[in-house]
Amino acid sequence: MHKTVVLNVVGLTPSLLGQHTPFLSKWAASGQIAAINPVLPAVTCSVQASYLTGKYPQDHGIVANGWYFRDECEVKFWRQSNKLVQAKKIWDARDLDPSFTCANLFWWYNMHSSVDISVTPRPMYPADGRKIPDIYTQPADLRFKLQERLGTFPLFEFWGPKTTIRSTQWIAQAAIAVEEMSSPTLTLIYLPHLDYCLQRLGTDPSAIARDLQEVDAVCQNLIQFYESRSAKVIVVSEYGITPVNRAVSLNRVLREHGYLAIREELGRELLDAGASAAFAVADHQIAHIYVSDRHKIAGVQQLIAQVPGVDFVLGEEGKAAYHLNHPRSGELVAVAAPDAWFTYYYWLDDNKAPDFARTVDIHRKPGYDPVELFVDPTLRWQQLKVAKILLQKQLGFRTLMDIIPLDVSLVKGSHGRIPTSTDDTPLLITRETNLLPSTLNAVDIHDVILSHLQQDK
Repeated sequence: MHKTVVLNVVGLTPSLLGQHTPFLSKWAASGQIAAINPVLPAVTCSVQASYLTGKYPQDHGIVANGWYFRDECEVKFWRQSNKLVQAKKIWDARDLDPSFTCANLFWWYNMHSSVDISVTPRPMYPADGRKIPDIYTQPADLRFKLQERLGTFPLFEFWGPKTTIRSTQWIAQAAIAVEEMSSPTLTLIYLPHLDYCLQRLGTDPSAIARDLQEVDAVCQNLIQFYESRSAKVIVVSEYGITPVNRAVSLNRVLREHGYLAIREELGRELLDAGASAAFAVADHQIAHIYVSDRHKIAGVQQLIAQVPGVDFVLGEEGKAAYHLNHPRSGELVAVAAPDAWFTYYYWLDDNKAPDFARTVDIHRKPGYDPVELFVDPTLRWQQLKVAKILLQKQLGFRTLMDIIPLDVSLVKGSHGRIPTSTDDTPLLITRETNLLPSTLNAVDIHDVILSHLQQDK
């Protein structure tokens, strides 16, 4: 098999290639750019699972970045076990060639898989409440080799209000280190930086010029390095991010109509999913709506379809048409209007919002929260407050880094629905133009990668 590398440049679209991406634009001109027809939902975990399996969510089971675990009555986001993906993956190509090896650097569901080498974020959570940056690797000792060579993975610059290019650079440098140590046949590399600045700043290239230039430089370094080692390089993106100017809180609507149950703890409100007649698991521009009583589905669908900012609501036939008819999906799936996105918010009074609402806490929140990318602009002396909280943590006090706002208007970009313009679709770039089908769907990426691996040297 031929050495192949896949660079997943999250958020890259044809409209963003140009003067701020000189290397990628020139490299693409020597090959071909193909628009990818996205999968619904166009969110990280669902898209990556479709790329790696060649299957739709109805088959691989990754219906969003998180969903309602019905047997536990809990909403869980950002799980990491590869066992959750219910289909064969691209690295099962070793069935065709026993010498095949695969390295997965930061693509999701990257724990306990059958890849030969995996590297993924895995913070440590001591009992005193701290969150300590760290990674999980297979083989296990790679964890120490990489962090000895590159320093600790900059977790707090990977997600949250402090995101910078440094986390993407660390992943790229780790990929180079893995190549030098092991030289895998297939290397999958996740480069997330654009994703975050597009959600924070919007899609105007002039607003994110520096970010585009930084990502372009990372791609140049990787592509030149791998091509010098005779590797075929594929650049893909997962989705296009589009401008948004309004947020929709479906859970508040469901609560106001008596469907959603709340439990109060210490004066704060928690969503009680197991006791709710209906609730929404919001994930960017899609929301799975779980309805406990099938006789209420039609009423909930009619209610949600009338909410401003909702484009349409999928029932059983609609889910089948979009390949989302899997038991993990909600009884209904709402899709936002092009200029809207869904919040997970369910409280009606900000004073009763749960304590985690104002923190970066991707596991406690029953939905995705892009507002975690911002520091509350109403806070006075922001740096002093952060320094005080950090000092308290270092002294062993249990305290919250409660600096995240509840102002949904700060979010400028989102994704999840299928874009209305090809300029905003995900893309694939390769120099092996003969290996591209005439029409490229998300589920075709698996075979495109496989064809690069199998092409004669």
